[in-house]
Amino acid sequence: MPNQAIAERFNLRSRLRFNIDTGQIWLDESRMLLLHAKAFGAMRKEMIDTLGQQRAKGLLFRMGFAAGQQDAELARKLIGEGDNFDVFQVGPELHAFEGLVRSVMREAQIDWEEGTFFGEVECHNSWEAESHRQHFGISEEPVCWALTGYASGYTTGFFKRLIIFRESQCACQGDGHCHLVGKTAEAWGDDAHLEYLPPQDDTPLKALREELQQLRGSQPLRPTGRLIGCSPAFLRTFDLLSRAAGSTITVLLQGETGVGKEAFAQWLHENSDRADKPFIAVNCAAIPNDLIESELFGVQKGAFTGAAQSRPGRFERADGGTLFLDELGELSPSAQVKLLRVLQTGEIERLGDDHTRKVNVRLVAATNVNLQQAIADGAFRADLYYRLATYPVQIPPLRERRPDIPVLVDALLAKYAPVYQKSLPGLSERAQQALQDYHWPGNVRELENIIERAVLLAESGAPIGVEHLFHGEPPVAPGAPVKPDGRVGNLGDARHEQLCENLLGEGFDLQAHEHRLLELAVRRAQGNLTHAARLLGITRRQLAYRLKQYAESPCADSV
Repeated sequence: MPNQAIAERFNLRSRLRFNIDTGQIWLDESRMLLLHAKAFGAMRKEMIDTLGQQRAKGLLFRMGFAAGQQDAELARKLIGEGDNFDVFQVGPELHAFEGLVRSVMREAQIDWEEGTFFGEVECHNSWEAESHRQHFGISEEPVCWALTGYASGYTTGFFKRLIIFRESQCACQGDGHCHLVGKTAEAWGDDAHLEYLPPQDDTPLKALREELQQLRGSQPLRPTGRLIGCSPAFLRTFDLLSRAAGSTITVLLQGETGVGKEAFAQWLHENSDRADKPFIAVNCAAIPNDLIESELFGVQKGAFTGAAQSRPGRFERADGGTLFLDELGELSPSAQVKLLRVLQTGEIERLGDDHTRKVNVRLVAATNVNLQQAIADGAFRADLYYRLATYPVQIPPLRERRPDIPVLVDALLAKYAPVYQKSLPGLSERAQQALQDYHWPGNVRELENIIERAVLLAESGAPIGVEHLFHGEPPVAPGAPVKPDGRVGNLGDARHEQLCENLLGEGFDLQAHEHRLLELAVRRAQGNLTHAARLLGITRRQLAYRLKQYAESPCADSV
């Protein structure tokens, strides 16, 4: 099947999108770059001059290998839409689509079940051969290293088996075209160029990396467990939190729903001198108002009907440790009074009891309610607020800490992939960009739910795509302008678009243009209205009606 037919068969052009407003080009799930070949060639020359030809060759081969694997992911999505060999040929078409080379498969011996492969590819207009010849002249050996890397990576990604291509002829050597031969690594034996696949060891860089890790290790406190982040907004909050870890000061965590207030409270407890004591979390909004006091402060036997035995409340259970009160703004007025007394005296009184009990509890409170507004509305006690707000910590929403999203995603994938027995390489580039563009009203909790769902839907061994994260296209942030999709259609679409653009100039007259179009169709159909209507995509009756209208129009003669 010719390359053009392959492109039309699998509608490859529709998968390429330009978005000038955001400065992005997408080929399906992968972000692309449109670069000057001359500039890229200059960088290739500098690599050879700086690193030497062998190391540059290995680096360019690996770069091409990675690009080939990316395109193989797109091709594998098309399996089932046509013959396997036609789907495999999408790779050469994509390579041409990206402006790198025109490749034609001249021989292919493929056993799809066994995974064996032997292939020969004829390559024309290799940008790499052209660039090398411009900078270094005729070469004594093949120079299309990124090209052979791409072919190797694409075929390896498609067959899920290591297949290596070598260049047997090269235009830079004076040959008429480049020629590649590919077969499995075992078939090549010791001559498979496997030394180009592992990254080269860079001892100075490795030493610097180890030194940096040692310096980081000397820091007294670092985010651990579910507390993950590296953004400036997160680090500012973490620094404030870590300063309170070694004290008994009451901490008030504030932030939107889903920002992870309990995770911050848990970290505070685990990094205090109370870490070996209980950490008790209470969601005040989840407990009915008539039960909140008994849950917090306990119940004495006989205090009310049904109180058949005495039981301690959350304060007593947290004695010596930390009590985390989430959704504090939902506390009833009577519970607020008792909580204030506990903070003042360090004593609690069970419901129905006549004596107090001493407790040693570090209190961490959290709310997504504006407590100062609640005070103004009479819904929260001012004296309790000032007791709780000794050390307020504002946790930023996820949309203000976007650099943390990839780190959080990695942690969530590590958490959920084993649960669903999946092996996942991560997210596609477009999926990563979609997460960065999303406005996250549900914050970290929403991210966790989305990633768990994506892990469940994704195919093991394949990257997570946008379709696994969201239902259809990712939601647009509130207030964000809706942009055209930038899809690259076929040449006919482009011509139609240009024609419409040319028509919509000054003095455009829709009626006049429609009349001319109707008359042209009738002339081309030699007066046969049925054929003319078919040309216009309307019925014969509609055409006759419109022609009659123009004939009766007083302006008809001027058209």
